[in-house]
Amino acid sequence: MGFSDHVREIENVGQGRNTGRDAVVLESWRRCLETYQLDPSKAREAVIISETCLREHRQQAEDLVHIARSGLERLYRQVAEQNYVLLLSDRQGVTVEFLGDPSFNNNLRKAGLYLGSEWSEPRAGTCAVGACIATGEALTIHQTDHFDVTHTPLSCTAAPIYDMQGALTAVLDISLLSSPILKTSQNMARHLVSSTVRRIELANLMASSRHDLVLRFAGAPEFLDVDPEAALAVDGSGRITGMTHGAARLLAASRGLDWRMSERLLGQRVEAFFEADFDELASLTRSSLPQDRRIMVRDGTVLYAHAIEPQHRRSGVPLARGKSLPVTERIGGDGPAIRSLTRKVEKLAPTKLPILLQGQTGTGKEHLARIIHDASGVSGRFVAVNCAAIPEQLIESELFGYLPGAFTGALAKGRKGLVEEAQGGTLFLDEIGDMPFAAQSRLLRVLAEGEILPVGGSTPQKVDFRVISASHRPLGDMVLAGAFREDLYYRLNAAVLTLPALGERDDFPWILDRILEKHGMPGRPLTLSDAAHVIIRHHRWPGNIRELDNAIAFAAALCDDGLITVEDLPEQLVPASSAPLIDSRGTDLHALLATCNGNVSEAARRLGIDRTTLHRRIRRLGMGKPH
Repeated sequence: MGFSDHVREIENVGQGRNTGRDAVVLESWRRCLETYQLDPSKAREAVIISETCLREHRQQAEDLVHIARSGLERLYRQVAEQNYVLLLSDRQGVTVEFLGDPSFNNNLRKAGLYLGSEWSEPRAGTCAVGACIATGEALTIHQTDHFDVTHTPLSCTAAPIYDMQGALTAVLDISLLSSPILKTSQNMARHLVSSTVRRIELANLMASSRHDLVLRFAGAPEFLDVDPEAALAVDGSGRITGMTHGAARLLAASRGLDWRMSERLLGQRVEAFFEADFDELASLTRSSLPQDRRIMVRDGTVLYAHAIEPQHRRSGVPLARGKSLPVTERIGGDGPAIRSLTRKVEKLAPTKLPILLQGQTGTGKEHLARIIHDASGVSGRFVAVNCAAIPEQLIESELFGYLPGAFTGALAKGRKGLVEEAQGGTLFLDEIGDMPFAAQSRLLRVLAEGEILPVGGSTPQKVDFRVISASHRPLGDMVLAGAFREDLYYRLNAAVLTLPALGERDDFPWILDRILEKHGMPGRPLTLSDAAHVIIRHHRWPGNIRELDNAIAFAAALCDDGLITVEDLPEQLVPASSAPLIDSRGTDLHALLATCNGNVSEAARRLGIDRTTLHRRIRRLGMGKPH
């Protein structure tokens, strides 16, 4: 179809004619014409947002990306050989995660199939991400389905990701630069994307609902424990606190409701939807066979259920604020570096000296700042602000209650900035290296003068708070490069504490034990198989404690009976050569040899066999010669 033919067809649709396209395409074209006033005759280049804007979008989507990453990488491995590109977009249509062949980067960026691309309908016209956001449904926008002629070579398939309250939070899309003419060629792509979305929503629900009963459902008992279709979170009183999108559709259908009204389902008693009371549903654990866990939905649908008992809240788990340990014991385990850091915190916390925390992303800077605040004994609040996550034009407003330019006046009335909220407590400025110069100047004046002019007021108000700042960037080098105010730097660094990267910490076992405790369940603590333990200890952990915490949370949601095996770990942790190699007697030889530091004689002794027999098993499994 030529350019003029494509424009003419869109104009015919705008005049009320049906050209045979799918209804979802026709509705999107009409929105583009009538609501967004787009002109199909004017081709627009793909939009890639600025690095600053992209950083803000990625910061807001950080938790989702961590939970989704394993599923995204598994999907990409399934489709990469067919030249698909994978995009994860937030609810504004901005791509916050991207997987594609690097050799095609220039072509992909030009086509908008790249990190930071914006695919909202008002900006890009009819496209899979934008139409998915508008309809809330999985769909394919194939070649000339696209509104803008720039995008007509593409074939894009997308599915929505919903949070556990039923709100659309992201879109997963796989796209081709070129594809077969028939739209039906993308049916398998749609199935793969929808299946991946279902698993991401389930992982999110499991990670977010450890303190509630979780009910997982499938239409056949064989798939109940391996690929459930829907899941619910239910609190101790039997009321629904969260759900996957599949569960929202299931419950809504049982009451004759539109699934788009799923917010009405939250807070309702679970018995309202099933022919079983809360206690009966809670009893459907793995203590009975899947085929014996049959339940009836109120509309007559038959399902099979799996109940996962809640993890009761703990108040003293390190890496989450608690009371059972002395405050400074939450810093870490034993070892010279951590003992030295703990001693400094104990001495500095009662003072009001400004403290600068340096360390890589994910090393626990905010966690340490909270410990310092708790150990100080002050009664005021701990107020945290991420300077990298707030748009540059809003950071002064957030910090000081100041609305610039034309937005002062009525809009600002009664607004209180974070500086005022920290009165008598601690103001934690995370990623302060990303604070704009204008805000740096204002912060310097407040620290120097000890007062602030409240919004709408004319009399300065005294402020009294402790400042703790943090950055993964070396602020001293930024000062030398002219990227950070020298006078502010010396106001903030009266004391500097550096947190080591996780891979450099001599208390790694302590941290790992605390995280396993955090994500375990009463009476069923989390443990690691030998092979999983070896992989975790040998991973580089570029994301530091945050990456380890997310990995264990993910594995805890997947593992059986509290034992985390290699199969439960996020796939990016497991190199292909580290997959467990099980011999005919069920022994994981990789794990055993790793435990024995590669000593074949010791491994043979533990197995009760001679070295020759063990070497034979190793060769049969294709492991190669042990080092």
